[in-house]
Amino acid sequence: MKKANDRIAVLKTYKLYIGGQFPRTESGRYYAALDAKGNKIANLCLASRKDCREAIGAARTALGNWSMRAAYNRGQILYRIAEMLESRKDQFIAELCAQGMSRSAARKETVGAIDRLIHYAGWCDKYQALFSTVNPVASNHYNFSVCEPMGVVVLFAPESPLLGLVSVLAPCIAGGNTAIVIAHQFKALCAISLAEVLNSSDVPVGVVNILTGNQAELMPWLAEHKDVNAIVQSQKDPSLLSDLRKKATGNLKRVIHWPVIDWHDTAVQSPYRITDLQEIKTTWHPIQQIAGSGSSY
Repeated sequence: MKKANDRIAVLKTYKLYIGGQFPRTESGRYYAALDAKGNKIANLCLASRKDCREAIGAARTALGNWSMRAAYNRGQILYRIAEMLESRKDQFIAELCAQGMSRSAARKETVGAIDRLIHYAGWCDKYQALFSTVNPVASNHYNFSVCEPMGVVVLFAPESPLLGLVSVLAPCIAGGNTAIVIAHQFKALCAISLAEVLNSSDVPVGVVNILTGNQAELMPWLAEHKDVNAIVQSQKDPSLLSDLRKKATGNLKRVIHWPVIDWHDTAVQSPYRITDLQEIKTTWHPIQQIAGSGSSY
């Protein structure tokens, strides 16, 4: 029996992150986040179709500025996210423990996420040099192939609540794309806490938007939306992947599958994750001859 002076804890309501703001879901729907023993530890927004539209609109608006930024500047911002995450490391460890992880596993997950951000920060100004080419052609032209961001990308977060989330988000934004992250339904605390980190880490408004809720409910709306350019799915659910591919045919958006068994494996942080979310643009430029000379410019 509770005593009269027993205090009832005020549970945090984790809001959505859209366009640099933390709105409540317009639907007014919520669900409970539970700890490993089934006790309620927080409230989470159950995002709606309108929330998805708002997130896509914010991501599209932010795309032009973000994709045109200097690669070095994008690297600085990813490094800043890692710095801010490092400063709040204890909070993330506590949230991971509350969701059922041991303290050692939670620390490994958090440190791994910080290190992965730094890894991709270093790739921001290097992948173009590695994957762009000057092509040999049998005509009087220069021919260049360069990487360009796909655009607005939806990321279905994996079950790994922090490291997996960072591992799909970092290569997406490192390559100049903007993102809508659909957090894992039952391990979403770190996703919104990461949004708080992003909000104070120089990330421009709308570059990253994070929604919580039922992934299966949100999937059809996102897959069929004409203003989404690509979808990344990292979960081991063949039926979900098949449905995504069918519904994505409406505007021929890319559906990329990154099935990962161990998010701590360094093979996960390949620069090819960046190029998976790039289009290759080829440009032809004529070589003009200077009259009376054998040189060209």
